[in-house]
Amino acid sequence: MKPPRAARKSRDHAIRTRLAYVDAVVTNYVRLPGTPLRASRQDRHFAGSLYEQRVPLRAVYAAFVLAIARRELRSASLPRLPAIRTLRFFQAAIDEVLKAQLDPAYVHYLAAKITPLVAQKQPALRTGRDDTSDSRVS
Repeated sequence: MKPPRAARKSRDHAIRTRLAYVDAVVTNYVRLPGTPLRASRQDRHFAGSLYEQRVPLRAVYAAFVLAIARRELRSASLPRLPAIRTLRFFQAAIDEVLKAQLDPAYVHYLAAKITPLVAQKQPALRTGRDDTSDSRVS
């Protein structure tokens, strides 16, 4: 026996919504400097758990911006930090953003500062090869 049509439509919509959320998180994650070129199955699973926790996409985006700005906008004389290997790296920043309610103007300011770094990664995303060197901005 098939479920009623309305129930199937609702379930299908929920699945599409979850997939769209996961895709948005993962797509933005792999665009960031210092992250892998492809998301892992665990990254997708973690993004799904963020959806289930009802973490707004704007909070995830703000956490990405905040964490990457902290990592990349530092003195070139400091040692390079190791690569980010998993989306879970951003958990603390997500928690911070959810608690702190960052000013959107500040997030926008930081996003503008890291835009050149994100742009540097675009060729690697297109080719699937990471040929980027030190991505920090002075």
